[in-house]
Amino acid sequence: MKLEMICTGEEVLSGQIVDTNAAWVANTMMEMGIEMQHRVTVGDRLADLVAVFQERSKHADVIIVNGGLGPTSDDMSALAMAKAKGEDLVENVQWREHLEDWFTRNNRVMAKSNLKQAWLPASAIMVDNPVGTACGFRVKLNNAWLFFTPGVPFELKHMITEQFIPFITKEYGVAEKSALEKLLTIGHGESSLADTLSELTLPAGIELGYRSSMPHIEIKIFARGEKAMRYLDDVTKQVKTLLGSAVVAENRPTLAAEIHHRLFQSGLSLSVAESCTGGMITSQLIDFAGSSSYLHHGLVTYSNESKVKVLGVNPQILDDHGAVSIPTVEAMAQGVRGILDSDFALATSGIAGPEGGSDDKPVGTVAIALATKHSVYSQMVKLPKRSRQLVRSMSTAIAYDMLRRALLEEAVIVDYPAITRFAK
Repeated sequence: MKLEMICTGEEVLSGQIVDTNAAWVANTMMEMGIEMQHRVTVGDRLADLVAVFQERSKHADVIIVNGGLGPTSDDMSALAMAKAKGEDLVENVQWREHLEDWFTRNNRVMAKSNLKQAWLPASAIMVDNPVGTACGFRVKLNNAWLFFTPGVPFELKHMITEQFIPFITKEYGVAEKSALEKLLTIGHGESSLADTLSELTLPAGIELGYRSSMPHIEIKIFARGEKAMRYLDDVTKQVKTLLGSAVVAENRPTLAAEIHHRLFQSGLSLSVAESCTGGMITSQLIDFAGSSSYLHHGLVTYSNESKVKVLGVNPQILDDHGAVSIPTVEAMAQGVRGILDSDFALATSGIAGPEGGSDDKPVGTVAIALATKHSVYSQMVKLPKRSRQLVRSMSTAIAYDMLRRALLEEAVIVDYPAITRFAK
């Protein structure tokens, strides 16, 4: 099955919003063993939409069309599809009644423009949208089924999961069973990871893939077919052995997810004091339900005064060593841990840039500490030529990795080839 995607909308085409829908769909399909063959983005112009529907339908088996199903004049996917097929728009009575019922149940007055969402190409087959007002539909044109989905991410995900995947499974079947293992790494470049793994001899049906999503690089190990699937565990073990400390999580999207998994309902507690990361460590953990079971508090102690008055850092340490230093970050970690006698505490202090650096401590210099009830571990790293956001996110990942290694009773501080460390 040859799968393609057409993404619509001026705001997507112009870069005013990031197209997370396309990334999510492609990744979801990839995990099913179905690779996206082609993707195009087109603006809210009727002629362009008609042309792209007609042209791509000659090459694909299935095309996911995302966006343009709303009630406003710039939502033109249904009209463009009707023109591409040379047919009229016809009111779908079932969806009109659904809209009327939806607005009644929610005690809202339906605008006349919403009725536009019930008008579909004459040959269209309605696709239910259980969580919104935009009616999905599918139409056959030339070689392809075009499957129209709403642009709202929450609605799209429901439709792909509940309607699209069952449709393609029934219509095209699954050519062969597949399985996927994902390994998360930090501190190594994509090319160096690929070089390290180049010595692997992979069984037939197993492939390696790489996805860079800084501060992480994810390695995907695909197994297609039952025979290849039998080798997947062994190949995964070989990859982990070759990469060693580069691998920081398995089948987790981020290190934050790995930390949450290890701390949730563990009986252990964590406190955080952040300067340059500005709450990023805490925020990423709070994204997960249940983080209150282990997270005592997260404090953003940005100024030197707050480090002294809130965390109890000795002013002399700041005078002698500066805010971005091993002694300061160790005192921060010990101070925040001691407030509620947490089992673990993380602290960061650095120069995220783009200004504020010096010859001794250039932009990208970050001190990170982990305090336990028995020890304090710290390191100063240099993250060169990075944006302010990436300095913060990479610092967060390193802090998480220090905590992860402590939880596993491994060496807390390790070398990252792509990151310079000033001191332990």
